[in-house]
Amino acid sequence: MIQNVGLNKAQMDFLRLLAHFTTEEEVKELNDVVCQYYARKIDEEMDRLWDEGKWSNEMIEKTLHEHLRTPYNA
Repeated sequence: MIQNVGLNKAQMDFLRLLAHFTTEEEVKELNDVVCQYYARKIDEEMDRLWDEGKWSNEMIEKTLHEHLRTPYNA
């Protein structure tokens, strides 16, 4: 069961910001900005993992060849 806990201050601020967007194009532009923000955060985290030795070319190769599909019994 999902419990309704309300919105925090950051979420409320974001909703207030959204009230100023009136066109689909503006919403698309905001979506692009948010996507770029999270892409940058992912890049920063991957760089940190690489620098700390927790990620490497070998791990990338292993991941590329890993079988992650759920087996189904016929």
